Amino acid sequence: MKGSTLFKIIGAVAVINLGSRFIGFLREVVIGYQFGTTNIADSVIAAYTLPNFFYVVLGGAITTAFISIFSKMDDPLKRETFVSSIFTWLSLLLLVFTVLLMLFSEAVIGLLFQGFAVEEVKLTADLFQFMAPATLFLVLSMWFTGILNVNGKFTLATTSTLVMNVVFVIIAVVAFPYIGPYAHAYGAIISAIAMAVMLIILLKKGKFVRFRLNFKIDDDFKKMWRLALPIILGGATLQFYFLIHRIFASELASGAIAALNYSSKIVQLPQSVLMTAVTTVIYPLLAKKVAANEQDDIQALYQKGLRMMTIIIIPATIFAFFYAEEIFRLVFEYGSFTRESTLIAAPLFQILVIAMFAHSANLYVTRFFYAKEKSVLPVLLGTISVFGINVVLNLLFIERFGAAGLAAGTSISAICNFIMLIVAAKYVLKLKLFGPKILNTAMKFAVLFGGLIAVQLAVKSVVTIDVPIVTLAVGGVASMIVVGFILYVLRFPEYEAIRTKLKKKVVKRG
Repeated sequence: MKGSTLFKIIGAVAVINLGSRFIGFLREVVIGYQFGTTNIADSVIAAYTLPNFFYVVLGGAITTAFISIFSKMDDPLKRETFVSSIFTWLSLLLLVFTVLLMLFSEAVIGLLFQGFAVEEVKLTADLFQFMAPATLFLVLSMWFTGILNVNGKFTLATTSTLVMNVVFVIIAVVAFPYIGPYAHAYGAIISAIAMAVMLIILLKKGKFVRFRLNFKIDDDFKKMWRLALPIILGGATLQFYFLIHRIFASELASGAIAALNYSSKIVQLPQSVLMTAVTTVIYPLLAKKVAANEQDDIQALYQKGLRMMTIIIIPATIFAFFYAEEIFRLVFEYGSFTRESTLIAAPLFQILVIAMFAHSANLYVTRFFYAKEKSVLPVLLGTISVFGINVVLNLLFIERFGAAGLAAGTSISAICNFIMLIVAAKYVLKLKLFGPKILNTAMKFAVLFGGLIAVQLAVKSVVTIDVPIVTLAVGGVASMIVVGFILYVLRFPEYEAIRTKLKKKVVKRG
């Protein structure tokens, strides 16, 4: 795949994914409008925690392992057998698992959210019982998108998620006046079914899968599951962080789960758009380069990806930190989401956003370990960070700082995880974070970020109009001007690459 084609595909996936994530984020806005930071909001969010958790964690692990094994197969018949056996066993296991979740919904919710009052447990369990079947369709759908991705149908796979989020939001809004919080329960299951049906149609149309039963368990099947199991722990640390948030926050006052959820969703939005686009397209390519032992290309991909993420995510982090309250006022402060809710959630967002780059980079770097089938080490480091550093900090901070302590524990442990992964990548994968001009690169980034901080301080002191959209617009325009100017003056390679491409396009048109 040529570089220009690769970036065009990434661009298309990013645009579709941006729409999908925006609609998905709109669901959180709807919850805020309908319930604010109340115990009902906590119940709605907690009930969907597990289906969404399994969708991202279990589905993502299976899909990542599948792509890694499938990309290295050359025999079409072997591929077909491999796919059909996964479909059979995955469907069967998910069906049994989903039934168990439905049967023991109240016990599961009571165990996870022990700080809930009796009436909160009852409502959350009832909602979860409706939402639990979504687990089956969500995890299968995630794997279906992996099949499309590995066959080069990236935009179709991303579009399915957009469809799911649109259906979810429509049902949550339209049905709310009639059935209240249960509108979100019906939205979860119906939207999951809609996505699965759409993907099945696309797979059958492209003749990528023959949906037939095959209970055969061969070496490739075993290898995939051996690879997937550790990825469940190591590849979805962000989701584990937020699951732990909600478990600990159930011990706090009503609204703590909702406030942390709204904050974390905004933090996830830009990184999800970027990371889904990059990993969707780059990971299958990376797996093939590993198979071909093209170490120089892998090194180049590693450095370019992290540099690009730094240039995009760190400026977004600085902007979001300075304008946290304005963002919440503009996005959430409607209906039941009051100014008091903003004052609760915005400081949590500021703490969480500090680690936005670390969360994204952790996901990106672990993909290189998985592509080389060295999944044990990132799993170990992720486990230490999430269940060690994070939990210990939560226990130390929660009594004194409440929800802010949980947010701080997450950010500190995510940054620790990033540092450990970078060191491991250097010595285990032989991937260097920096090129030969380390000092020069560090100085350029220091100037870029220092300039952004200075301009935001200036904007906050000069713009005194108490209209969030005006403050955000002025700050956003100032940020873009500063970033563009510094990238140009300091001759960042990324700026030079974009300028060269634009020149070529002008010459062609001329």
